[in-house]
Amino acid sequence: MQRIIDPAISTWPDDDFRLVGGSCADCGATVFPIQDLCPRCSRASVEKITLPSTGTLVAWTTQGFLPGAPYLGDETSKTFVPFGVGLVQLGDVIRVEGRLTENDPEKLEFGMPVTLTAVPLGTDPEGNQVITFAFQPA
Repeated sequence: MQRIIDPAISTWPDDDFRLVGGSCADCGATVFPIQDLCPRCSRASVEKITLPSTGTLVAWTTQGFLPGAPYLGDETSKTFVPFGVGLVQLGDVIRVEGRLTENDPEKLEFGMPVTLTAVPLGTDPEGNQVITFAFQPA
């Protein structure tokens, strides 16, 4: 069985998989993940929205060491494979930080088009495969 890392952040397992954010009805600020109060105007008028599934890569790095807790990956220090982490501009809406499916910096470019996808992260204590979101080159 599979489960998403946090059901509140996406529409997974929908065929049209999207991240879920929020938009402030008062000032128009967009947030990800959604939160109760707007970070710009502090009002409780943040409404749930789905974010674009495509964007452009703004910045990136490679996670070259095994993250500490609360990381949910199954890797050990011997089996860990570095992964890419990027800042992605989703349309003209918001920038989101997330895992990249590509970890080779030579294959990544500023402004590169990327699309949202779901990737395995690890296994939870109940034996379910945990899925997280990532961005892959388009």
